[in-house]
Amino acid sequence: MHANHTDVAPIEPTEQERTVMRDAIDRALKAATQSGKAGIAATVMRDGQIVATGENEVQLQSDPTKHAEMVAITRAAAALDQTDLSGCTIISTLQPCEMCLAAIRFAGISRIVFAARQASVPPKYFAFPHLKIEDFQNGEFEFVGGVDEARVLHLYENGDE
Repeated sequence: MHANHTDVAPIEPTEQERTVMRDAIDRALKAATQSGKAGIAATVMRDGQIVATGENEVQLQSDPTKHAEMVAITRAAAALDQTDLSGCTIISTLQPCEMCLAAIRFAGISRIVFAARQASVPPKYFAFPHLKIEDFQNGEFEFVGGVDEARVLHLYENGDE
């Protein structure tokens, strides 16, 4: 049964997801100081284990698709030697953009946990700001945002990637 965003119960991050989020935020804070990187980090987990991590490498790789979530998804698929990431959770320091949400759907990731929410950051982080995460959901994944959001908002206040 597919649920829409109006009848999906909110989820809570697990303690393990909170711990992984703290690590992702630490990586984002470090990446923000490194040349060619931006302060966005993501982690893919399966069965309570970290499968892969990634930071935003758009400038580093001169590739507009190298968002932290995309890097983590690519690395997770390689580590698991499969493109089906169903049963995985992705944790990100910033709400995934439309491109990343589409990739999450294509990969079959079923759970998203993120820190900074779309409503809390400049619109430049979203190519189609009128689209919301619920527009991508269609019962295919569950999500929670705002986890440790206060620790990262300063990274995104100017809209620098």
